[in-house]
Amino acid sequence: MRISALAAAADLPVATVKYYLREGLLHPGVATSATQATYDDSHVRRIRLIRALTGPVGLSVQQARTILGLVDDPGDDLYATLGRAVSALPPPVDEASVDDPDPYPRARAALEALGQVYDPHYAAVAQLEAALAATEDAGMPISDARLRAYGHQLHELAEYDLERMPQEPHSAVEYTVLGTALYEPVILALRRLAHQDVAARRALGG
Repeated sequence: MRISALAAAADLPVATVKYYLREGLLHPGVATSATQATYDDSHVRRIRLIRALTGPVGLSVQQARTILGLVDDPGDDLYATLGRAVSALPPPVDEASVDDPDPYPRARAALEALGQVYDPHYAAVAQLEAALAATEDAGMPISDARLRAYGHQLHELAEYDLERMPQEPHSAVEYTVLGTALYEPVILALRRLAHQDVAARRALGG
């Protein structure tokens, strides 16, 4: 299909499709002349993924480009690739000083309390540190009981996800990276809706 048909299939203006191509988010089509190319269903699927990442997930174009680049060229180390993906996801955090012997004390203590791996080089550790510091600054530090409750439930989610991870390396990276980016907003929305449901049931005495 030509770019006009691709834009129509994706329900986007042609200018937006051209922008995705210029920014490297969308892979080029097959050139048919110096100024024209053809596209296929893989381009439609890619555009839908781009829109999901830059829409509901809330990534910037640069962040989406990083995520898509990791999916396209994941490398051999799933752990390292997932770490790079997490660092591209919000919220942004500043890297700790290499001279700081204990850069993330809150996150370290929380993960040790949960019996989980503490790797200060993993981006989510810095994100957890910033989040825990914010709860303290707001006068609502997370309690040990809440930490255990959250940690237990989220660990079960991680077990569920990884048990279903494909064995083929490239598919495993795509599953893990995109699952992290796309499912986290679902988890957040479900938590908010669960609060609404519990509150409504309690108000009704149910």
